[in-house]
Amino acid sequence: MTEIAVSDFRHPRRYVRLDTILRLRWLAVLGQLAAIFIVVQGLEFDVEVVPCVTIVGLSALLNLVLQTGFNPMQRLEPAYAAALLALNIVELAGLLFFTGGLENPFSFLFLAPVLISATALPIRLTIALGVLAVACASVLVFFHLPLPWDSDDPLVLPPIYLFGVWLSIVVAIGVTSLYAFQVAEEARKLSDALAATELVLTREQHLTQLDGLAAAAAHELGTPLSTIFLISRELERALHDNSALAGDIKTLREQAQRCRDILAKITQLSSTGAPFDRMPLSALIEETVAPHRDFGVAIKVRIAVAGTPEPVGTRNPAILYGVGNILENAVDFARATVEVNAWWNTETVEIIISDDGPGIAPDMLKRIGEPYLSRRRSADEVQSERSGLGLGVFIARTLLERTGAKVSFSNRVFPDHGAVVHIVWPRSRFETPEPAAEPSS
Repeated sequence: MTEIAVSDFRHPRRYVRLDTILRLRWLAVLGQLAAIFIVVQGLEFDVEVVPCVTIVGLSALLNLVLQTGFNPMQRLEPAYAAALLALNIVELAGLLFFTGGLENPFSFLFLAPVLISATALPIRLTIALGVLAVACASVLVFFHLPLPWDSDDPLVLPPIYLFGVWLSIVVAIGVTSLYAFQVAEEARKLSDALAATELVLTREQHLTQLDGLAAAAAHELGTPLSTIFLISRELERALHDNSALAGDIKTLREQAQRCRDILAKITQLSSTGAPFDRMPLSALIEETVAPHRDFGVAIKVRIAVAGTPEPVGTRNPAILYGVGNILENAVDFARATVEVNAWWNTETVEIIISDDGPGIAPDMLKRIGEPYLSRRRSADEVQSERSGLGLGVFIARTLLERTGAKVSFSNRVFPDHGAVVHIVWPRSRFETPEPAAEPSS
């Protein structure tokens, strides 16, 4: 199986397209202009129009400069994207300063840039933007022009109400941004893990395609090599031993025969009826167990004798990798012993892998098999520097389930301790019929 670098999926670089930021900024410009127009013309409130329009105009001018000077489709570095979102916060704070500060109901728009950052940018930049938004909101509590309102009936809000508005903005920024970040992070992790799984499957698909290509090449080259072999043999007979070319013709015939033998071996290896293309359940278990026998952990294999013949299936790399990865995890966490039990009947084929390690923590038991999930081990439990991301278990479970297996995780019943992994296939999915023999030509 192909090796996947942890860094390729654990800490992916996050980029936001400039076009996305510009679209949001243009939407903000249009919304701000519409709000100013409605308040001035529709409600006929006294608004500081010139400063507000100046701020909106400068924002629009910056959008035009960015749109004409840079490729909108380019992906921004996280710091540059965060800088543009920070500018949105400062522009909003400037508009709110001239229109009532936190008394303005639009003050909750401080939340928008922070939410965008929480879904697309690293956590440190999101925290920085959240602090900036809270700081601007805090300044606006004490410094702002009066809220545009009817001069005959002025609106006076008590300080306790303004404090409640400030507090609600702070809480909304913290809680909503944290929730958005967690949802986006889970989506990113799942996407990265699925990408890793696809890499594994693509690797196996490429190997299968290469195997078929070798078989096709062997078939196509067989005919011309046979012709070369026959002609060289006839020439060798015609020239006799006293000819100066007899030795070269003999060498040509021998090399042609050697090429035919090599192609014959390739054809045998690529044939679906090759001996190692099909393997019984016991051979599959032995092949997955063998690489892990020399790590200081005893691996006990028990195969129950059933009244039905042992299931024999196609040698499937997905099954070998999936069972092997689960077995490797059992060996890593076991104290002394790992047990592999297998049995079958006419309906199902089952493999149970258990160890005598610490088991699976109760809070992780329902989540085991998700990507990037790992259990922290104490210093006494760690015997090597290996650290798990849960990605291997996720890939193994995905591959096994694609073969029709159902994979479940549990712990041994007290007083025993250790993890138990139960893998069950419908026998019809695990065991495929023997391919029909091809008629000889």
